[in-house]
Amino acid sequence: MNGRPAPAGRRLAAAAVTTTALASVVFTAVPANAASGLGYDATGDKGSLNNIAQVVGAQAAYAAGYTGKGVGVALIDTGVSPVPGLTSGNVVNGPDLSFDSQDPSTAHVDGFGHGTHLASIIAGRDVAGTPASYLDPSRYTGVAPDANLVNVKVGASNGDVDVSQVIAAIDWVVQHRKDEALNIRVINLSYGTDSVQSSMVDPLAYAVENAWRNGIVVVAAGGNEGDTTTNLANPASDPHVLAVGAMDSAGTDSTTDDTVPSWSTDGTDQRHVDLTAPGVSVLGLRVPGGTADSEHPQARVGDRFARASGTSMAAAVVSGEAALLFQAKPDLTPDQVKQILTGSANGLNNVSTLLEGAGTTDLRKALKAVPKTVVDPAPWGTGTGSLEAARGNFHVVVGDATTGETTLSGEVDVFGQAWDAGTWAKLSKDRKAWHDGDWRGATLTAKGWKDVGGGRKAWVTASWSTPGTAVADGDWSARMWRDGTWSARMWRDSMWSARMWRGGFTSAGWF
Repeated sequence: MNGRPAPAGRRLAAAAVTTTALASVVFTAVPANAASGLGYDATGDKGSLNNIAQVVGAQAAYAAGYTGKGVGVALIDTGVSPVPGLTSGNVVNGPDLSFDSQDPSTAHVDGFGHGTHLASIIAGRDVAGTPASYLDPSRYTGVAPDANLVNVKVGASNGDVDVSQVIAAIDWVVQHRKDEALNIRVINLSYGTDSVQSSMVDPLAYAVENAWRNGIVVVAAGGNEGDTTTNLANPASDPHVLAVGAMDSAGTDSTTDDTVPSWSTDGTDQRHVDLTAPGVSVLGLRVPGGTADSEHPQARVGDRFARASGTSMAAAVVSGEAALLFQAKPDLTPDQVKQILTGSANGLNNVSTLLEGAGTTDLRKALKAVPKTVVDPAPWGTGTGSLEAARGNFHVVVGDATTGETTLSGEVDVFGQAWDAGTWAKLSKDRKAWHDGDWRGATLTAKGWKDVGGGRKAWVTASWSTPGTAVADGDWSARMWRDGTWSARMWRDSMWSARMWRGGFTSAGWF
């Protein structure tokens, strides 16, 4: 299955790439320095998480005893693989709603590499430690190393994903935010589409607004389109999220030499990114043999890491910061988190507000801020718009030139069901879109959590079963699971494409 504008060229999203809209990323080769034992210079490399934690003030949070403990961050992405750095007990597998879910060997794990990279930025750690221990540069430490990282997989091993899968994932997080003491307060969504309708009616925008109203901060990558468009990706374009752009810290604590890379998406006076965070040459964990790792070996640093750039990475940094802030101030509302982070940000020199928003996050100041009562004047959406319009130019396709291709389009979701926007919007608002393992009547997962050993639990996968009456040509649901029919085109030029793992970016919906 591949994502593509029908009927012509296909595009993806990532950390400098875009699919149905995951943020684009660029991977860049840089000589490794093994002095730290990590394969790079943890104190001198601007892309090291040690350096990034210092730049944004996360180390000040560790010194004050805050590590994200007790706060859940839902990562809606391409999965999380159990590579060293993500196996110390703070990663929980939620549902797998990706095309990989139907094969037990690929369920939950990240065959592409985007989700694992972001997971390590948010909450990576080799072993659990004391807050003070995370100040040690020789340790691999994500921004919020003790946060609960909830893996909600929607992207397949080639990055393919439809907007309806992302909407289903958001609905699941909202309904299960308090399960198993997960306390999900943050969603990281490094994904986006070029929706052709207003966020006032767009269903993806409505889904994130519903999460926001239920106490969850949605951190959305702004996109990696540079000045080729003035519109942020959907749902970053919605005013009720925390939209993040990328900045280049130049590897110093000072803001005087910070810049915004040319590929971080411009905004408009009406809607631009809310703030920026480090998103250039970020060192995160790689998935050996994964799609990104195999196609971009130049991005590898040492044995465990890969270097990538994009608003995806910047969003992951801010998701970790939000978890630290929630631990310190658990009664904050999403609007207050947004107000505190933007109000304490540091503006950059000679950078337009359209590129940087309020500036770059600074937890040193954010942790000292006194929360204010916030009433967001922006109107709320209805979710009653078109699912097809929410896809914009990004469509998943099954089949090939030999078997024939079928494009998913129109008012039908990826599970083969007709889309009734009004009915779904009411269910979503009432937190009833999911019932046990069914989403809008389609069986997508088993009914709940299962003990998988070692004191860990995971949400059980299941064979997808749909009412089966929705696809007009009768072909989509019958063909979507045929072996060997998914292509890798979705992770291409906008947000999550091949340039993420270079020095550039890519697109396919993932940023």
